[in-house]
Amino acid sequence: MTAKGALMLSEKDNVATLLENVASGAEVLIRLGKGTSTVNARESIPFGFKIAVKAIARGATITKYGETIGSASCDIKQGEMVHIHNLEGGRGRGDLMKGGVR
Repeated sequence: MTAKGALMLSEKDNVATLLENVASGAEVLIRLGKGTSTVNARESIPFGFKIAVKAIARGATITKYGETIGSASCDIKQGEMVHIHNLEGGRGRGDLMKGGVR
């Protein structure tokens, strides 16, 4: 079976962006620069969506392309899709600001 592809742009990233549709159980080849690693998809994930490249604990920062895009609203297992059902954005959230701009 040929591995499906995903892309990370920074070593800080804990998610990768899928370059094609991935079926549950498929091996996903994660590319970062000249290096590669693999993750098995725990569920079907569509092209362009994010896959967790390692376990992410509830409340932990989610990083894509070297930038924080939110935090985990629940524990996320390696190989699970990361999207609005388990990612909480923090930008523009006045209720999360403490004495300054977040």
